[in-house]
Amino acid sequence: MNRIITTLFSLSLTVFTAVSISAAELKYAIDPNFFEANPGGKPVGSCHGGTVVDKVGNIYITTDTDRGILVFSPKGKFLRAFGPAFVHGLELRKEKGVEYIYGARPNFNEVIKIKLDGTQVWSIGAPMESGNFKDVKGFHPCAVTVGPDGSIFAADGYGSNYIYKFDKNRKFVKAFGGPGDKEGTFKTCHGIAIDMRGKKPLLFVCNRNINRVEHWDLDGNFVETMQKDLRMPAAVQIRGQYAVIAELQGRVTVLDKKGKIVAQVGDNPNPKQRANNGLPPEEWKDGVCNSPHGAALDADYNIIVNEWSKFGHLHKFDRVK
Repeated sequence: MNRIITTLFSLSLTVFTAVSISAAELKYAIDPNFFEANPGGKPVGSCHGGTVVDKVGNIYITTDTDRGILVFSPKGKFLRAFGPAFVHGLELRKEKGVEYIYGARPNFNEVIKIKLDGTQVWSIGAPMESGNFKDVKGFHPCAVTVGPDGSIFAADGYGSNYIYKFDKNRKFVKAFGGPGDKEGTFKTCHGIAIDMRGKKPLLFVCNRNINRVEHWDLDGNFVETMQKDLRMPAAVQIRGQYAVIAELQGRVTVLDKKGKIVAQVGDNPNPKQRANNGLPPEEWKDGVCNSPHGAALDADYNIIVNEWSKFGHLHKFDRVK
């Protein structure tokens, strides 16, 4: 708490306004310089992926470099790195007491399951049975999630714009959605997660290029739009009663289980800096997000953000209690 108070008083009014929110439920302040600038003696490097937090609070950030996934301690200190590189969307799941990472690799036409040391457990390639592909290279999944019964859902947002469901044995079950801009279709289904906050589990989908986040049932039927008019929602991660959404166009939003906005942080007022992979570090500002591509909540509901940035731009926003 003392660290948070110190941080709050050290920030200028301009920066604090940029990272504060009007909603009363959750409030945040930037924790500047939380992450090591050169983890392991090297720059973070190009990022185009996601972030997850494990049960002890370690933070996993994907990169497009040969180091693959960078691991930081709960205090932002670099711990280690492991492959593979070019993992786009991340989900961390505990199974029989063991944590695994599920990831989507659009450049490699697969979704994977790996251990926390990078050892691959399995991969799933293009579901040719769906009839949506001429060849296996047409599958470009953005995100993957796993249902309560072990069913696997892969969002092919950079490819066919269908979500593909597999059973727990990785056998193809069905495809649903498809390209379009009406309800029940996708225009870049970019981030997905299983939402357990209601009466029954639902699929939470970031329909990125229509600026919507949606609920679908686990049989592939559209249920509802949770929020519209977001700024290219790229990824979602759910913890407790809250869902955090990385918006590629310069903002991060937190929703409650009813879809109400309870926090927005990092809002960038400059449209030219939003979704800008090449924005140089000298134009970055503490507490302002340029191109959020992945976000996660830790056990205290602090927000970790990684940007789509060829220079590797990371943030931590502390929850103010």
